[in-house]
Amino acid sequence: MEPDRARGARAAEARLPTEFGEWRIIGYRNEVDEREHVALVYGDVPAAELAEEQGVLVRMHSRCLTGDVFHSRRCDCGWQLETAMRMMQAEGRGVIVYLDQEGRGIGLINKLRAYELQDRGADTVEANEQLGFKADLRNYGIGAQILLDLGLRTIRVITNNPRKLVGLDGYGLVLHDRVRLEAPTSDDNAGYLETKRTKLGHLFAI
Repeated sequence: MEPDRARGARAAEARLPTEFGEWRIIGYRNEVDEREHVALVYGDVPAAELAEEQGVLVRMHSRCLTGDVFHSRRCDCGWQLETAMRMMQAEGRGVIVYLDQEGRGIGLINKLRAYELQDRGADTVEANEQLGFKADLRNYGIGAQILLDLGLRTIRVITNNPRKLVGLDGYGLVLHDRVRLEAPTSDDNAGYLETKRTKLGHLFAI
């Protein structure tokens, strides 16, 4: 837990109609580093009967401009985001916390520099380290605070990353279950997914 980096305040809210149904989008600003994050809320959240018994379906998703917007095949980020939205639409409720943590926290320009290193043979972890960063600089404290602000207590987290679950621990949230989300493998993302599994401990088989 890093409370000095995770002090969020709700700043704005609006309706967000999408191809995955109508959501609410709620903006938050981290009062420490001034980064802006959003929560996408679908359905009745928290739903009294589910929030206590089963848990609300949740995904913590770090911003990936190349994957989420431009549908890059180098990663599985855009696929995971859209699949999570479909899952929540099918269930009738859910929350996606969309965090401003591009490139596992190193920022957009540095991520593009890391891409250059990957094109020369480095994997994603090696590229970040060659640029002078840790393999993963993301922090989920602000995400946990956003969930609490929305009234959630019991959650089911859509993730393959056990570190994400650890990052949510200690904030009073009850983790009811981890929901797997495994993207199809292609020639473009196979190395990326293998590095996630072998070096970052993601829980899936490829």
